Parts: sequence; structure tokens; C-alpha cells
Amino acid sequence: MILDPTSFSHTERYKLAIGAVVPRPIAWVSTMDAAGGLNLAPFSYFTCAATEPLTVVFCPQIDRGTGRKKDTLQNIEEVPEFVVNFTNEATAEVMNLSATVLPRGQSEFTWAGVTPAPSTAIRVPRVAEAPIAFECTVQQIVVINDKPGGGAAVFGEVKAIYIDDAIYDAERNYILLDKYQPIGRLSGNGYTRVTDTFVMARIPPPTAE
Repeated sequence: MILDPTSFSHTERYKLAIGAVVPRPIAWVSTMDAAGGLNLAPFSYFTCAATEPLTVVFCPQIDRGTGRKKDTLQNIEEVPEFVVNFTNEATAEVMNLSATVLPRGQSEFTWAGVTPAPSTAIRVPRVAEAPIAFECTVQQIVVINDKPGGGAAVFGEVKAIYIDDAIYDAERNYILLDKYQPIGRLSGNGYTRVTDTFVMARIPPPTAE
């Protein structure tokens, strides 16, 4: 079956996208407005973009209900820094709480009951309860459009990394997956754990005879 995405409503396209692109990592993004107010929100349109320099990208959409920019994007336009806090099984419930749409200026840190911890390279704090945090400065913002469901891709250069000692093998520079216990986003209200993995070695190219 071949589908034409332009023949669907935005809601139908969204449903197809989040059902196909799974599992998605979650960027639990903390930001700060010009007055110093803090915001915290999860985004699953997120990935690494490069490693030289280490760069991440996440995509805050224009709100489908109000047609407004997300508070996260507005804050980044005022203070071009953010922290990608990483979620796991232990922080899943408070991360979900922070997804609640609050009036602008009301902090999701307080609403979700999580602790702002000072960052080392930027002004925006990380979430103390998060097992990993990337402190980022904005590298560029690519605007898709200003329509509901549109939005922007925010690229950030990682300036500092926090990792909980309990999940990190410093000798091997290796994050311990079984202790990290990350989660991923599925469609609807679905999430997934990383509890069933398998390994496949890269196949070398054939040698010339």
C-alpha cells in the first residue's frame, strides 16, 4: 500500500508518524526565560545530529490546539541555552507530569516535583534526578513553518555532560545499560523499556580476489 501524506489531515499524519518512528528517545528539555523562569518539557522528536562537535537536535512543534510556539522554543529564543535531560524508568512518572501544559511562567520543575541542579557550562539548570544530562548552547534553529504541527528543529552543541556515577564505567568510558534503564516513546500513551536486546556484528566488505 502506498499512502499520500498530503491526503491525510494533520492528526492522521501525526498518528502515522508516531506509529512508524518507534521507539523514539526522549529529550527532557529544561530552559530558562529572560526573567529567569524555568521550564521543563519532554520531546520525542529528538536525536544526535553529529559528534564533531557533539550536537543534538529536537523539534518543538507549534501547538495544534492554540497555534502558539511551545514555551520551550520561546525560552530558547530569549536565552539560547538548554539542557537535554535523559529519562529512565525511575524518572518516567515525573517526566510525564512535566508534559502537562501549564500557563506560561509556571514552572514544570515545581509541578512535577523535580529538583533544578546547577549546570557547569550554561545558566540553565539540569534535572537533578535525571541519570544523564547534556548542557547545550543553541547552534542553530531551523524553522519548518508556523502552522499547527509545524515548528522548528533546534540544534544544540553539547558543552558539558553529566552522568550519574552509578551508571558509568569510567575505565571503559561506557554507560551501563542495565543500570541506566532508559525508556523510549511509542504511539499514543505507549512507552517501552530496553529489556530485550540482541547483537549483530558489522559485515566487512568482500575482499578483492
